[in-house]
Amino acid sequence: MKILLVTTRSDELQEFISGLNLKNRKPVLAESGTRALELVGSIKPDLVVLDGNLPDYNAMTLIREIVTLDAMINTAVITRMTGKEFHEKSEGLGVLQALPENPGSEDARKLILNMETLLS
Repeated sequence: MKILLVTTRSDELQEFISGLNLKNRKPVLAESGTRALELVGSIKPDLVVLDGNLPDYNAMTLIREIVTLDAMINTAVITRMTGKEFHEKSEGLGVLQALPENPGSEDARKLILNMETLLS
């Protein structure tokens, strides 16, 4: 499973990143939405995890761009939105799940399990 993590906070998210590294799934990192779109085209990730605090894209706008490139790519968003607010803003985009603003290794484990269930 190829994972692309789009964030400018890789230092702060080390616990989450370590959790994604289970079973040799080292995520590819991008620090901007523009770079993420380039990587989506070249590495064809199964999952793109977007930080809601990107310098050049709103997460929902970036998801729309990703889905335009490849509708089969799954996405998850690191966000501070409430569940209801997130649902309203992401409705129709097929986002796999919302993650807390500072996700940890347990959040990564649950995300991987959701992906594995989806792919099986």
